[in-house]
Amino acid sequence: MPDLRLGICLWSQASDWPAMLDTARRIDRLGYDHLWTWDHLNAIIGDPYQPIFEGPSMLAAWAVATERVRLGLLVGANTFRTPGLFAKQVETLDHISGGRAICGIGGAWFDLEHEAHGIEFGSGFGQRLDWMDESVGVIRRLLDGEEVSHAGAHYRFDRLLHRPRPVQAHMPIMIGGSGERKTLRSIARHADMWNAMGTLDFVAHKDAVLRDHCRDVGRDESEIERTLGIKLTIRDTADEARRAWAEHLEANRTPYFEEDDVWLGSPAQVAAWIRSFRAIGFSTFINEMPAPYDVETLERFVGEVPALLDAGEG
Repeated sequence: MPDLRLGICLWSQASDWPAMLDTARRIDRLGYDHLWTWDHLNAIIGDPYQPIFEGPSMLAAWAVATERVRLGLLVGANTFRTPGLFAKQVETLDHISGGRAICGIGGAWFDLEHEAHGIEFGSGFGQRLDWMDESVGVIRRLLDGEEVSHAGAHYRFDRLLHRPRPVQAHMPIMIGGSGERKTLRSIARHADMWNAMGTLDFVAHKDAVLRDHCRDVGRDESEIERTLGIKLTIRDTADEARRAWAEHLEANRTPYFEEDDVWLGSPAQVAAWIRSFRAIGFSTFINEMPAPYDVETLERFVGEVPALLDAGEG
């Protein structure tokens, strides 16, 4: 099985900055591999007008406040910035963090925040995915230190060159999503990491489609790290976990829900779920965590679950 990596994505809504900063430091101390946040301008769970913070600014602050954890947006909204500006932002983050940045990007989907902030939303999701594919191709070249002249369907650049280059010789690009015709093909062409969500059968099917795209474009599929997004609450029993999850949703002004990516249970149950996804090649598990941030889940996810996997339990 692939090496296990664990990450946390802190919901950037319904919190305050001191809590977000303190939790980021705790995540770093606990030994997590990744720390992520959203790239949204309005809240996306529950009331869209509740408080929310802007992602890249938070990452820059976390980079100074942490020492080892890798940092990224899960995932960046391609529509918010030109590829040149976004590449410059993640290059700067890489220097602030001493080489810990990950370039996370996706097509964007939330119409309200685009309309409210005057950001072009395009004619539909298909067009935005075309924009993303064009954008990621440019971003990859910029991150690799190339001078870019580009006249594409949506973006134009004339002798664009970024200095300094990132600290990392090859900054990883993560693309989130599972659309079979466009997103997974973009991942096959450009990404170092893929972020998926869903049931085991759903994700296994999408992984097979990704492998087909990799074969079509001449890419070694093993070069792409598979990451799974989950919404996890750990307690001694599933019932206790459900009660805790309900309290967090109430704080985020949203009705209770359990969807395919919501995992509520004991450390042994979580280990069993992880084992099933590792068997199909997923190595990285990223828990999206609502405020108020759940210290018990943070400590038990990284402190108990890996030991159960190593012992062959679950």
